[in-house]
Amino acid sequence: MRPPAFGLAFRPSTRIASSRVILRCPSHVPRRYVSSQKPQQPYRSVAQLLQWKPQEEIEDVVVNGFVRSVRGLKAHRFVSLGDGSSLAPLQAVVETDRAEGLAVGAAVRLTGSWVSSPGAAQSHELHVKKVDILGPSDAKTFPLQKKYQTPEYLRTMPHLRPRTPMNAVLLRLRSDAIASLTQFFANQSFVQTHPPIITSSDCEGAGEVFTVTPAAAGEPGKDGPEDFFRSQKYLTVSTQLHLEALAQSVGNVWTLSPVFRAEQSDTSRHLSEFYMLEAEMSFVDSLGPVMDLAENMLRHLSTDLYKSATVGDLLARSRHSGSDLLPAGEVARRWEGLAERDWPRITYTEAIKLLQQKADTFKHKPTWGVGLQSEHEKYIADVVGEGRKPVFVTNYPKDIKAFYMLPTQIPGSGSEGSSSEATVDCFDLLVPDLCEIAGGSMREYRLDPLLDIMKRQGIIKSTSDPDSENGSGSGLDWYVELRRWGCPPHGGFGLGFDRLLSYLSGVQTVRDIVSFPRWYRRCDC
Repeated sequence: MRPPAFGLAFRPSTRIASSRVILRCPSHVPRRYVSSQKPQQPYRSVAQLLQWKPQEEIEDVVVNGFVRSVRGLKAHRFVSLGDGSSLAPLQAVVETDRAEGLAVGAAVRLTGSWVSSPGAAQSHELHVKKVDILGPSDAKTFPLQKKYQTPEYLRTMPHLRPRTPMNAVLLRLRSDAIASLTQFFANQSFVQTHPPIITSSDCEGAGEVFTVTPAAAGEPGKDGPEDFFRSQKYLTVSTQLHLEALAQSVGNVWTLSPVFRAEQSDTSRHLSEFYMLEAEMSFVDSLGPVMDLAENMLRHLSTDLYKSATVGDLLARSRHSGSDLLPAGEVARRWEGLAERDWPRITYTEAIKLLQQKADTFKHKPTWGVGLQSEHEKYIADVVGEGRKPVFVTNYPKDIKAFYMLPTQIPGSGSEGSSSEATVDCFDLLVPDLCEIAGGSMREYRLDPLLDIMKRQGIIKSTSDPDSENGSGSGLDWYVELRRWGCPPHGGFGLGFDRLLSYLSGVQTVRDIVSFPRWYRRCDC
């Protein structure tokens, strides 16, 4: 009889008792085939250990992590250990004769006793009895030493940057925020969806798109870029158009998806690849509920996470973390501002009148019919939002907005306004300091007005050709067809997820909130 390959390799009998399944070893199985190994102690994260303050000594504590620093004395080594779960490190005391291989950057497993510490830095420390070097490191060449490193330097090594304590906190913030937002939308009965990344149109009509081209295109015998999909395709700049289709199937929908912009912008707020949270509401008659959704979503996120360990790490960071991070008090103010109620809402026209009162203080003169500049948005957030609350600016001129936005309806008239000041039902959401983080609108759900605006903007040909009436040639024939068969009033918004995280963390450039940032002329790995 061939013995099993590993212990407990048998079919156990079961007995149900008090809703528990009890596994029993059949009597015919020889005892030598049953594992006699002592169950391995569960690993504890650094964050768990730092919160654990038992009165007595606890033996056989096991922790995994990376060595941040080693300080040597004659008989002992003091090892600073991190695993990304906490901004603060764990202090481990290792006898010198057991400390071989404990170098900065090494991946290790330490086993020992968790005891009270005589030092003031932390209440307990690990007295190590066993050291396992799982991944050795050459401390002399390891680039992340225990000292302040500038964001510019860390951007040169995006594959190692997340190992720094603060960047690990930012990764946990991203994870916690996604979990909170997922719960929010589930509670609101929104369906999470996954729209495509490769699309047939540029959505916004601005043309700042990346084209999708097979790597072998142009080689002899290989398909060209337009042959693979039969026509030119792009990386999406927004999933909104596809969300509109999905909203006609299951009602309210949302997604968190990567989007791509081929903008040659070298600023602290722009990336070529970033994440966009987008939501679409079906059977909604006005812009108010759409703004309510965005406001409630961000308020939920703030109140849900503000007391979390991750945000605690953000607010407890050292004042010597570097000038690239805002002071903790300023970060706390941002969280508290999102938690406030009754965010101000003003129209674009009202905003222009407000700005024109201080026209001499701006580099760009505020003019009706021209988009708001960053300096204008900051002023509105400071004055209207009192430097705390986000501000909704609504009803922009239709000539500076996308083709799919619904013209503003003047109450009782059914018209879209005068030709000189015609606006659309849309909004931008401005936050203090950073400015715009979200934008949304009601969508044009009527067939003929949609075709008219697409013709005026040159998206489809203005001819008598029947194909032009379907949006053919623009890649949007399917989008036009949605208006032919039961399209209800609907609206939605998109929020720059990375900008939001940058705002909430106090990181002053979006490049440092993304693990592997891509921007104009930079895509390192």
